[in-house]
This record gives sequence, C-alpha cells and structure tokens, in this order.
Amino acid sequence: MAMDRAQLLLVGLPLFLFCSDVFNLFAPAPSKPAAHHHHHIPPSQHFQTAAIQQPLDFPAQKTSGGIGLGNTVQIDFCASCSYRGNSETMKNMLESAFPGLNVVLANYPPPLPKRLLAKVVPVVQFGVIGIVTAGEYIFPRLGFAAPPAWYYSMRANRFGTISSTWLMGNFLQGFLQSSGAFEVSINGEQVYSKLREKRFPGEIELQELIGKKIVNSRVVDGF
Repeated sequence: MAMDRAQLLLVGLPLFLFCSDVFNLFAPAPSKPAAHHHHHIPPSQHFQTAAIQQPLDFPAQKTSGGIGLGNTVQIDFCASCSYRGNSETMKNMLESAFPGLNVVLANYPPPLPKRLLAKVVPVVQFGVIGIVTAGEYIFPRLGFAAPPAWYYSMRANRFGTISSTWLMGNFLQGFLQSSGAFEVSINGEQVYSKLREKRFPGEIELQELIGKKIVNSRVVDGF
C-alpha cells in the first residue's frame, strides 16, 4: 500500500507541475498597477534628500608631475646572458615607484678582445665543417699532395666531429659575447654595478638607491 502511494506521488507531482505551467502559459496578463499620485515633498525634505544622494566630492591631489619627472635611469645589461627579463622587471618596478621616471635599457658589450674572438669562432666552425666534408678537394688546392693524417681520423667520425665542433663553437661564442654586467646609473651617475658587487641588486635595494638620488637632486634644485 505504501508503495502504491509513493508511485502515485511520483507520477502525480510531475503531472501537477505540467498542468500549472500550461495554466500560466494561457492565463491573461496581469493588469498594470494604477499610477501613484504625486505627493508634494516639502522643500526642506527635498533638500535633505538631494544632499544625501549627492556623492561626496573629495579634493583631488593636484600634482605638477611625478616624483621621478626629469630623471633618467639607464640599465646596461648583458643581453647574451639572458638578463633582459630582470632588466624589464626592474624597469617596471622603478616606473611604478617613481612616476615620470625615464628608464632606458641598453646592452653592455664585452671588452674589445672578446668581441674580436667571438667574430673568429664562426669562421673556425665553418672551416672545420668544410674540411671534414670536402677535404679531398680542399687540400690539393692548398698545395698538399695528400691530406694529413689527422684529416682521416676526423673524417672517420664525420658526424661526431661536426656536431662537437658546432656545439663547442656556440658555447665559446656565447662565453666571449657575455659581459655579465648589470650596471645601473641615474642622470649619468652610477648607483649599482654587478661587475663590482658580483651579484644582482634586490628590488627594494635598487628602489632605495634611486630614491635617495632623486631626493638629493630635488633638494639641490630647490624643490
């Protein structure tokens, strides 16, 4: 008996919901409510309501420019050392901390001897690869009656010689092109040098160094 009642409830409830939906679908739309009569609001109450609804007008801070306006920070970094990401982070941090500050990023090149050697490495790489692949034709043109013995040992392991020459040459070229520098200066005056400190500056540390220089420059200028 209880099972019959449960089945009747499960069947009757969806049927009831369906019928109610059909009834609401064909039922006439409700009439519009009657318009409310306009009540006269006393002037004093109207003034209080307007005063409450009016947003508070706080005085805006008027500034002639950002605290960093007129100052230029230059960050010279080692581009081949993948320091660009750190430089961009420091640039965004300084521009946010000192609005109006001009931050310039530039590559810090290695010394001249290292730059010259870095230009020679690709020539040596392609020379070795060319000798390994076409040594029989190159050595006779250079005046050799027969290729030297070391050529045959290199040619015996042609793939290993070419791959090792290419990898070692790229590593050496990257080493010669890297300066390891991260030098920061403001208005031409250096405030931090990674070459001297042997480490990267912290964001707070660099912000304090730049802030001190900006404050000193404003005091000297009479602000």
